[in-house]
Amino acid sequence: MSQESITRVPGIKVGHATDLDAITGCTVILCEGGAVGGVEVRGSAPGTRETDLLRPMQHVERVHAVLLTGGSAFGLAAADGVMRYLEERGIGYDVGVTKVPIVPAAVLFDLRIGDFRIRPNAEMGYQACLEASAGPPAEGSVGAGTGATVGKLLGMASAMKGGIGTWALSLPGGVVVGAIVAVNAFGDIVDDRTGKILAGARDPSTGAFLDTAKALFALPPPGFPDNTTIGVVATNARLTKEQANKLAQLSHNGLARTVSPAHTMVDGDTMFVLATGEVEANFFAVGAAAVEVVATAVKRAVLQAEGLGGIPSIKDLQPLP
Repeated sequence: MSQESITRVPGIKVGHATDLDAITGCTVILCEGGAVGGVEVRGSAPGTRETDLLRPMQHVERVHAVLLTGGSAFGLAAADGVMRYLEERGIGYDVGVTKVPIVPAAVLFDLRIGDFRIRPNAEMGYQACLEASAGPPAEGSVGAGTGATVGKLLGMASAMKGGIGTWALSLPGGVVVGAIVAVNAFGDIVDDRTGKILAGARDPSTGAFLDTAKALFALPPPGFPDNTTIGVVATNARLTKEQANKLAQLSHNGLARTVSPAHTMVDGDTMFVLATGEVEANFFAVGAAAVEVVATAVKRAVLQAEGLGGIPSIKDLQPLP
């Protein structure tokens, strides 16, 4: 099986807009031909837009883009720029007088790094669309991953850089399943094969990893939802809306394997699905592949990240695994 980025899925483009001064950004996943969409929100502090219409029994079937963005709830404004880009090109749900682009979005909290007064806006969302291509997207501290951090049990002083990562698998029969994930978790990022912590909260006195999942039992709960891991699984498989939503549920298993702990009260973990419907597929295989590509994308996000705003990356602290 070949292993590449989410843009290995035909019809999927990815574009980043990055502000390294403010340490924030956004990432757009374009599917201009339309795709059946799904979503699953499992964290308890989400910031989202247009998720209700992705549920089964809702009228609209096809999605034209998904936006992943920093800036907390302020960053949802970047979706306006994505809508403008698509409307200018005649892409969207036809309502007669115009076409309304369907652009679900999710945010992560990055206001404690960089300049909190500057957040992704409509212009940044539009710029991300202009940058979108079918080539392999940049990973690490770019786009929605620019201000992402992980391991915040003791606050930002002992946190590490998160980022954005992508991966894909090609299955028999021409089926492709890919993922892109912006990793901004409260917890640690672990290698699901070895159990080793790759990036996470560090002991202020020794610099060693605390192991958040164990250490939090002895500490008071965190006070602010400074977190959230958000992403998209895309496939060229032909899925119903119900299957797309089920695939979004399954994809969270990839987060649970690599984020420790995942889906907390201070995370807004949200995963979207885009199914372009080009080929028939074994749904069991597609579901298993989704878990794998999400888990790998999460790990790549921290492995490719660069230190920013005084927050070190794995590259700053140790040789890459």
